[in-house]
Amino acid sequence: MTSSAKQFICINWGTKYGADYVNRLYGMVARNTTPPFTFTCFTDNSDNFRPEVDAVPLPELSFELPQTKKGIWPKCRLWNEKLAHLSGPVLFLDLDLVVTSNLDSFFDYGDPEDVILARNPSNPLEKLGQTSVYRFPVGKLLPLLERFAQSPLEIAEKYKYEQRYVTRNAPGGVKFWPKPWVLHFRQQCRRTFPFNYFKVSKLPESAKLVIFPGDLNPLDAIDGRYHSGDEVVTAAEHLKAGFKGQRNRSLFAHLRHFILPTPWVEQRWKE
Repeated sequence: MTSSAKQFICINWGTKYGADYVNRLYGMVARNTTPPFTFTCFTDNSDNFRPEVDAVPLPELSFELPQTKKGIWPKCRLWNEKLAHLSGPVLFLDLDLVVTSNLDSFFDYGDPEDVILARNPSNPLEKLGQTSVYRFPVGKLLPLLERFAQSPLEIAEKYKYEQRYVTRNAPGGVKFWPKPWVLHFRQQCRRTFPFNYFKVSKLPESAKLVIFPGDLNPLDAIDGRYHSGDEVVTAAEHLKAGFKGQRNRSLFAHLRHFILPTPWVEQRWKE
């Protein structure tokens, strides 16, 4: 697109993800990006951030964020007209994704004015985007924020998820990254039954990023645990528990919800 610095952004609020997540993401980006690049984190607490991270306050909102059973909406702050000192295209990354190869192509793909999202494999017929990794020009999504500010609860309940609101309402429409670039770990990497009991989750060479929406994060993948909070057990122990009725879901669901420890996540998900 241009010869200027590649601009990465992320957002961190509250206590769910600490500085280690921000620092880890920076480390993965730095190892997989050709300089020059910038890395900006919008946050309410920058304690213990590594010095290379440009920590800036969360953009202010003129309304209260809605509280709903589904969806998380604080990322709407990034739709502001201004984002600190940034201008032009920025690439947003979730804190809990894994970078698996070079990221330069995310800045070369498409037009600088495009809004480009990952594809959501959970809703293929809907052509729903995934905002775990998406690029947009600073200020272009301001109309979404202005509309959201007028009736935040109504919009949140209508669209359920922030990514659906962006997909359907981004000015000029949205585009998608090439399918092989961004993989959904639970949907596209983990093995299906019965292979999940003896084969590690796969990582195609074409993947550049692996995202972790839902109740399975990189640490779970490293440990070999399908649900956060579950006890880590061996394949034999998991099978035995399923057939003895020591489970809190159907037998088929129990058998599907098992993964082996994933070494390639551990090798890459580090500062």
